[in-house]
Amino acid sequence: MDLYYSPYSAASRSILMTGKAIGVEFNKKVINLIENEQLKPEFVKINPQHTIPTIVDDGFALWESRAILVYLIEKYAKDDALYPKDPKGRALVNQRLYYDMGTLYKAFADYYYPQFQKKAPADPELFKKLESAVEILDIFLQGQLYVAGDRLTIADIAILATISTLTVADFDLSKYSNVSKWYENAKKVTPGWDENEQSLKELKVLAEKMKAQ
Repeated sequence: MDLYYSPYSAASRSILMTGKAIGVEFNKKVINLIENEQLKPEFVKINPQHTIPTIVDDGFALWESRAILVYLIEKYAKDDALYPKDPKGRALVNQRLYYDMGTLYKAFADYYYPQFQKKAPADPELFKKLESAVEILDIFLQGQLYVAGDRLTIADIAILATISTLTVADFDLSKYSNVSKWYENAKKVTPGWDENEQSLKELKVLAEKMKAQ
């Protein structure tokens, strides 16, 4: 299975960690977003939205990371541990995935992307929205170690990719005790964390270089 990705992308790293968890090997194809490789005709032919991550599995192309996570589990996982078959359990995982996409990661991107891509000043109002998004996660985690139920799911993996990227941007998690506790546990129990962590170190170096330019 081909995986078009960037190791700097939280969404891409969630795919890698999930693949590790279920034993899926990827033929990794790095897309350099800084060089606009996602706009090359051969990639646009695969994915007209030219976004990463994108997979091609025996001719079947799919993008949007959370859709890929569900596809990988439904096709390749040996059980439903990471994505429960029970309708209520599955609905909860889906809700957390949509929260990650539409609230948490969006707030992260809205606040940080302009600073790194356009050298824009930090917007305090956008930072408040980011804090609010993390506060919601803190509420989700009240009295539990996982974001959707009592075990690790793809919702944890997706949100772990996002939160770990936040830490690279020096966002202070210490104000959110439940998130902090979850994060420390998630790093220990999520397969593929080592590769994610190495990519975060490289992202940190890249972010510092971009800031200095």
